[in-house]
Amino acid sequence: MSWFKRIIGLEGDGIALTLVNDDNFKDEISNSKIPVVLDLWSPGCQPCKQLAPIMVDLQRKYKDKIKVAQCDISAAPGIAQRLRVRGTPTVLYFKNGKVVERVVGFRGSLYHTEIIETDLLGKEFSI
Repeated sequence: MSWFKRIIGLEGDGIALTLVNDDNFKDEISNSKIPVVLDLWSPGCQPCKQLAPIMVDLQRKYKDKIKVAQCDISAAPGIAQRLRVRGTPTVLYFKNGKVVERVVGFRGSLYHTEIIETDLLGKEFSI
């Protein structure tokens, strides 16, 4: 069971976030045909735990338009080094395999939704 599901108790709702590691990064992120939101987290990080349900909600809301992925940087140090992740949580937004936005620290759902709508999906965002 993934870390996100353990933390927020989503065992049977059918929402699955893509697990990314050093071995599958290229396939899941660089070669993805749809934009990707990658949440880089670490065990014991309280803001990471607060962010977990937001990432699940984003996957639920945009399930056919974007991919929401998670990466435990303690288990994938190569990814953390390559992407220059210095703290967690760090959320990277990829479009066509390239980082278009980086958010370090906890931000609420509306913040992430705005980035997805404007930077990844190219829509005008309004509240």
